[in-house]
Amino acid sequence: MNEDSDAREAIHEDRLWRDNGWTARVIKNEDDEGWAVEMIKDGEPEPALVGPWTMGRDKRNPKPLDTAAFNTLVKTAAEVLRRHEQQAHADLHKSVVVERGTGRVTVKLDIVADDDEPFAMLTAIDAEGDELASVRVGPGFRLNAKSASAWIDDGFRRPG
Repeated sequence: MNEDSDAREAIHEDRLWRDNGWTARVIKNEDDEGWAVEMIKDGEPEPALVGPWTMGRDKRNPKPLDTAAFNTLVKTAAEVLRRHEQQAHADLHKSVVVERGTGRVTVKLDIVADDDEPFAMLTAIDAEGDELASVRVGPGFRLNAKSASAWIDDGFRRPG
């Protein structure tokens, strides 16, 4: 069997559960004498979630994985990934609204996180949604109401 078909094959074991694009693995907790569970999304190199896992009745071995526990873990791990994606998006895309005599102007900063040459685009949009100006700036440009107003007041010339 090739690696791709192995990745899609469901596994339902006490300490390893693979299904629906996720793998749950019960592992020895490195921080103490208990157990932990890691959730890995198919194709990802790192776990999306690592957390404590319940001891079994014998107080030595981990409780076996089951359908309900796996589904809860998938839901939790997916939520963690969603929050990370939202935060990454928020870090790369910012906007402020500035009141001007001519109306509201929304100024957006969109960072392009290129490995070789990162940059950002600073864009002004009027209340009707029309683009007033757009300039390329450094990825470290700090967008706030003061810097947006200064850019507008300077005739949308490239800052710095």
